[in-house]
Amino acid sequence: MNYDAAVRYLLSLGRELAAPTQAAAAKFDLENITILSERLGRPDRAYPSAHIAGTNGKGSTAAFLESILRQAGFRTGLNTSPHLEKINERIRVNGEAITDDDFAETLTRIQALIEELLASGRPRAHPTYFECVTAMAFQYFAQARVDFGVFEVGLGGRLDATNILTPVVSVITRIDFDHENFLGHSLREIAGEKAGILKHGVPVVLAAQQPEAREVILTRAKGCRCPVTETALAYRVDQQTMENGCVRARVMEVASGWSAALAPRLAGRFQLQNAMNAVAGARLLSARGYRIPQKAIEGGIAAAVWPGRLEKLQSRPDVYVDGAHNPGAARELAAFWEENFAGRKIFVVYGALRDKAVDEIAGVLFPHAAEVVFTEPRTSRAISASQLSEIAGHHASRSTVIPDAEQALDYVLSKAAPQDAVFVTGSLYLVGQLRQYWKQRAQVAAG
Repeated sequence: MNYDAAVRYLLSLGRELAAPTQAAAAKFDLENITILSERLGRPDRAYPSAHIAGTNGKGSTAAFLESILRQAGFRTGLNTSPHLEKINERIRVNGEAITDDDFAETLTRIQALIEELLASGRPRAHPTYFECVTAMAFQYFAQARVDFGVFEVGLGGRLDATNILTPVVSVITRIDFDHENFLGHSLREIAGEKAGILKHGVPVVLAAQQPEAREVILTRAKGCRCPVTETALAYRVDQQTMENGCVRARVMEVASGWSAALAPRLAGRFQLQNAMNAVAGARLLSARGYRIPQKAIEGGIAAAVWPGRLEKLQSRPDVYVDGAHNPGAARELAAFWEENFAGRKIFVVYGALRDKAVDEIAGVLFPHAAEVVFTEPRTSRAISASQLSEIAGHHASRSTVIPDAEQALDYVLSKAAPQDAVFVTGSLYLVGQLRQYWKQRAQVAAG
């Protein structure tokens, strides 16, 4: 099949949620991806890997670590989700997304194997959208002969399709509430799902956690005999400053005295924690014989890009897109506003999906906004703009309902003065849609 047919085939399997979870455990577990990977010859074992789970920051941490490894001279594979504009973004080799032709060729092979397996009675159900894309990443990285693969968990961890990996290092970023209907309604339950990525004897980097989440993860790590590096304890931050919304700091490894100057281009003070997670992962890899010099660590942090997370599109007025789709990410965005936009008028274009904690997120963000424009991304999972207004409009001093997202963005841009700021936030579907529209507007303006 060609590329368009390949994408249609995946969409015919139904949109994500990313993987089987608690709600579907009795039916699915990891059977599909295990059988499929075995039929492919276990491509996930063709290269060493890092496995990254968490609620917030796992994508940025994966981007930082992959960038460090690439700066160190490794040929890298990076598998992340979801995508913003095009599904190819999920599968990258040396920073470049898989081409349309390679995407179609890889999925065609996997689809043929799936039909063969189903005919033999194994697996019991057709692999999901996410399982197919995960198998594609495993296979394409092996085919591309990557030296190292970096994999971001899709959802949860224990039952995520990526969890057939046996990585060289695991990372668990900050845990907060999200996807409660699938992962549990307490931090302990959610942490238990995330801690499911830990493998016997594999060292783990653990970001600072709330006490109940930390306890669950450390208990699991002890049971698996996983050496634990807690970044908050293992590293000390010195000389921290902010420059154009980006953090600058020197971090020191407490045990050895090793230090590095970190200057991520990703906006937000919270990115220092994500950078430190990646640095700690790189240092563990160095201790295991991977040649990763300090220059590669500093250069990798500085070079890393992660679209859609406090991504600035223009100045005067400042325009940002930010996928703050859960309460933890909303708190990070609010802190960014307080630190960098105090006294400035902020316009918010907001859309969300039905499974999100909209009222809690709105309570964190909307009091900072001069006006909130409720809209909706083009997905069947979106809450309608009018319903969003009913649910969360009371948090905003002024709000407007414009269901068409492109029209919503045009509306706020027509109102924003050069000294103001515009933030598109909420659903990553909305961020991807309006990020693509922004590029189209720029092309039209350029003639």
